[in-house]
Amino acid sequence: MAAKKDTFEFPEGVDPAQYLEKLKSMANDGLSKAKETYEQAQIAFEEARKEAEANLSTAQGHSSKISLATMDAVRTNTEATLSHMEKLSGVKSMSEFMELQTSFLSSQTQMAMENAKSMQALYQDAASDASAPAKKAAEKAMGAFKPK
Repeated sequence: MAAKKDTFEFPEGVDPAQYLEKLKSMANDGLSKAKETYEQAQIAFEEARKEAEANLSTAQGHSSKISLATMDAVRTNTEATLSHMEKLSGVKSMSEFMELQTSFLSSQTQMAMENAKSMQALYQDAASDASAPAKKAAEKAMGAFKPK
């Protein structure tokens, strides 16, 4: 039975110095590629952070616009309702009541349609602005796959 060797021996004809130099070169290449990848990741993360901050600011702006428009609509509706109630308190006949009620309902319907259109426009603007960064990122990502 042959004795086990505790040392590694290079095959005959292989220069250990060249072998070690190749290993060192491969390790250095791997290290430089890892550093380059890390730097690219840092840049990408920083861009993503800046984009997220901008998106948050945009979302807050749209949220404020929508909230203000909602409060304005509620205020206008409340004022119209109070005015209508005052008019109704002075009604002297059923025909006058029906006329006031019909007029009020017509104006409220018109106001509701106008409010819906303005709110729809605000929500569309918000959605468009919110989706713009994702669209830009997708275009950038797809650009990376295009042949150069």
